[in-house]
Amino acid sequence: MISTKGRYALRVMLYLARENSEGYIPLKDIAEKEQISKKYLEIIVKELVGAGLLTGLSGKGGGYRLVRKPEEYSVGEILEVTEGSLSVVACLEKGAQPCPKAAGCETLPMWSELDKMIHDFFSEKKLTDLIRNN
Repeated sequence: MISTKGRYALRVMLYLARENSEGYIPLKDIAEKEQISKKYLEIIVKELVGAGLLTGLSGKGGGYRLVRKPEEYSVGEILEVTEGSLSVVACLEKGAQPCPKAAGCETLPMWSELDKMIHDFFSEKKLTDLIRNN
């Protein structure tokens, strides 16, 4: 399940993509337009900046903006910043310890197929795809 944090991160990124501004957009403006707590957004944008998806500027004229063009962001990369792994089972997460039952696991192929479908879906979906659908 995608958490509120992941959904709000997408909303922030979509807002900035729609604005597609060379300037910085104040967080209070994003919070007001998206009706999300500014305090909660501070936590989210800090993670997005830390991951190199956004850049921020403090002070007068400050705020946040995208680092790249909107079409260069996948939904998957945004969700992975806020959600961590999107794997459907722990044994398929990156860096997971090898499961001693993997060789005989009758359900592993199904989980692997679903995991790949989810990964591919979110990786192929770009911010601009979501904007066009509104």
